[in-house]
Amino acid sequence: MTIVQQEDLIQSVADALQYISYYHPRDYIQHLARAYEREQSPAAKDAIAQILSNSRMCAEGRRPVCQDTGIVNVFLKIGMDARLEGFRGSSFPSVADAVNEGVRRAYLHPDNKLRASIVEDPIFGRRNTKDNTPAVITWSSCRGTPSMWTSRPRGPARRTNRSSRC
Repeated sequence: MTIVQQEDLIQSVADALQYISYYHPRDYIQHLARAYEREQSPAAKDAIAQILSNSRMCAEGRRPVCQDTGIVNVFLKIGMDARLEGFRGSSFPSVADAVNEGVRRAYLHPDNKLRASIVEDPIFGRRNTKDNTPAVITWSSCRGTPSMWTSRPRGPARRTNRSSRC
């Protein structure tokens, strides 16, 4: 039986969101490098070189690749035999509360604050939440014990995935 501790879920969401804020996927960089080698236009080649240079600086400096980190989409897949622990009686009693706490920690991380762009329900004021919550959470169950989630900030320029096992 897989045991998913609440704090592990929260921290893995926060860590993954920080990670994908400053790293492009390896295959993206590889494809861009190949495109650079094949490109004939000097202007286009310079643009690709700038993207590759910016990506490297973001990874080395652990700073966001893109200012608009978008809305967080989390896809949870929890095994039917998995057991959730640490939720009852806590400040974050539901899985959604725990995921949103992970988002909150990532976006308010003191060494790399991310730009919060989510607003409260527009009917009641449309104010920025200042921590990018709530996330869009899609939950599914599967047979057995696997527990996995994928996070994806969705902004105009962000299409990075990060998966993690809890």
